[in-house]
Amino acid sequence: MKNTELASKDLTALNAELTELLKTSFKLRMQKGTQQLTNTSQLGKNKRDIARVKTFIAQKTAQK
Repeated sequence: MKNTELASKDLTALNAELTELLKTSFKLRMQKGTQQLTNTSQLGKNKRDIARVKTFIAQKTAQK
């Protein structure tokens, strides 16, 4: 996910993206707990994406 993609989205699209990332995060944590997750770097990437989206949401709300 690139910053330019996120900057062009509106607030509702960013909230929808955040919801999807949180669902993915939950699925990855469950896979890790059941020893089914092979690529553990996905957890870190997902956390960074969540933080990135939250940052853009905060910026958009501060502009209003």
